[in-house]
Amino acid sequence: MKITAFLGRFILMAVTIGVSAPLQTGAENPPLRSTGISSAATAQVSPVQVAMKNVMYHFSSHVAVHILQLQGTMTSLKPGATVVFDDKNSFTLNMASAEIAISCSALAQVMNEDVFSAADAPLKKLDVTSKDNHLVINGQLHSKGDVPFEVTGGLSATGDGRIRFHAEHVKAAHLPVKGLLDLMGVSLANLINTKKVQGVSVDKDDLILNPQEILPPPQIRGNVTAVRLQGNDIVQTFGTPPGVNFAAKQTGNYMAYRDGDLRFGKLTMNQADLILLDMDPQDPFDFFIDHYKDQLVAGYTKTTPDFGLRVYTRDYNKLQGRRAASASR
Repeated sequence: MKITAFLGRFILMAVTIGVSAPLQTGAENPPLRSTGISSAATAQVSPVQVAMKNVMYHFSSHVAVHILQLQGTMTSLKPGATVVFDDKNSFTLNMASAEIAISCSALAQVMNEDVFSAADAPLKKLDVTSKDNHLVINGQLHSKGDVPFEVTGGLSATGDGRIRFHAEHVKAAHLPVKGLLDLMGVSLANLINTKKVQGVSVDKDDLILNPQEILPPPQIRGNVTAVRLQGNDIVQTFGTPPGVNFAAKQTGNYMAYRDGDLRFGKLTMNQADLILLDMDPQDPFDFFIDHYKDQLVAGYTKTTPDFGLRVYTRDYNKLQGRRAASASR
């Protein structure tokens, strides 16, 4: 059943009969629980539990990350409000445990189009690559007449959950200099550290990156506890080792949501029980929240005996008629 047809049918039934009769599921229908799908008004709003596995998550048209695994919660930015899945600017994804990879090219896109996008930003035309287990950043010192530079260094996690890029080799105009601070100068380092540049700071010869601040919405929260280079990917470990996953029995690639209140299209679920499932689990679940409705329409939905939703979703990069994705991986 198409998701749009399902929602229309369910809402019509809810209005006409007050959800007093269960939907047909092909099996004997249990009594409707008081914690099933209901109106948006609730007395108490608790976090929505989240679990993801093997998801290519598009933050924007130019940035995607590979979520290998994730456990955490979703909370509204408005205290006590229902989480609105459709509005990526309205909620925070709090990661208790996660392993997420971002490609070097995607990081460069973030730095150029989000972090250093202002006309007077101190760094411009950044390019990020990996070589011999080191990160290589090329760019221009815009505030110093667009002098080209190259910095090579290693990555590590800081004690407060950010990423440290330690500059080991620094060149300006193709000539070696002593260090990152000598390259930038005290004034440029201070300019970055005054938070004119979101999510980036300078600590002597180290560049400090905060994943919570450099990525586009939705807002993420979580401490980086380890980071490594794996080919062309920067793999970040967030939080503690994963614990018991409420969706662990689910096969394939998925995005699962349970408990709390969740608004999803025209439907509001109280004590949510929603899983978006990859229709083609042979490769990562390609998901773009800005276009997820198109992905749902191309798929179908099943209702569980407990009135949960299992939404079989088409990959974003496999939608018919969709133009070639510009997101970097």
